[in-house]
Amino acid sequence: MPTTTPEHDERIAKMTMASVYPHYVTKVEKKGRTKAELHQVIEWLTGFDQKALQKHIDDQSTFEDFFRQATLHPNAHLITGVICGYRIEDIETSLTRQARYLDKLVDELAKGKKMEKILRGA
Repeated sequence: MPTTTPEHDERIAKMTMASVYPHYVTKVEKKGRTKAELHQVIEWLTGFDQKALQKHIDDQSTFEDFFRQATLHPNAHLITGVICGYRIEDIETSLTRQARYLDKLVDELAKGKKMEKILRGA
């Protein structure tokens, strides 16, 4: 399994929540899940409620700023597996790993996993 490159990590850091969020919404809604469930997953991982999330979207926060201000859930390290070709637990750059945590949670939501499983029993 490949490890991330500095270029890959830089690309993740510069992505904005505003550019990615609509894709998350589309992905989960297309599979019958709701925006409210998406917000629940994002809040569990980052500590950002809907208002704080919206501010990050409105402010065009980069993932670097978004995750720097986030309070990651203590059980976030339990998010494992492969996403976008990378094994999450092997990603050395913490920002990239955090972004992949979010991708993995959105993926699990879209795949119909039960919320208590997605939120790692919390």
